[in-house]
Amino acid sequence: MVKRLMSMMIMASVGLAALTSCDNSADNSDSADKSAATATSDAADVHTIDWSAVDSGEKPANLAEYNYPFAIDSQNVRDYAEYFGVDNATAQHNLTVSMASNEALSKVLDQLSEHYTSHELTDDKEMKLIIHTTPDVAASRYDYVLADDFAKGLVLPIVIQPDSKKGEVKAHGKVAE
Repeated sequence: MVKRLMSMMIMASVGLAALTSCDNSADNSDSADKSAATATSDAADVHTIDWSAVDSGEKPANLAEYNYPFAIDSQNVRDYAEYFGVDNATAQHNLTVSMASNEALSKVLDQLSEHYTSHELTDDKEMKLIIHTTPDVAASRYDYVLADDFAKGLVLPIVIQPDSKKGEVKAHGKVAE
């Protein structure tokens, strides 16, 4: 039994050596052709956002004269400023834009369908909507001007990030990094 097992192992080793020393030049050219075809196919499958279809047609508002729906000294604005560590003017702006952000998000999601993975709003001085997508979507950026009366004329920068990032919701409702 041992003798038979040893002879089978030797035969397998000889067979493996014979296979690895074969001329694979024909196979290599086929795989190179397939790689080139796949790269070309992948480039053709890149999805891009048509920002002209997303555009609201509104002009950006003059922020110095903008009449926000929240008073700068309101409790909501003060709470937002304290929680996110920003000044009241930034809090007032971000609070208004965040409440109207679904207007822009829905227009982009109409084009992304199954390529969408998640999104987030940043809460810093330069608020932006980051939309995470599958890797087959072209990265891009667009300044969306809100059209709804609630935040009409305010600008929400939108960033498309093809990183497949999915947010995880924690028990208290905060999105995990």
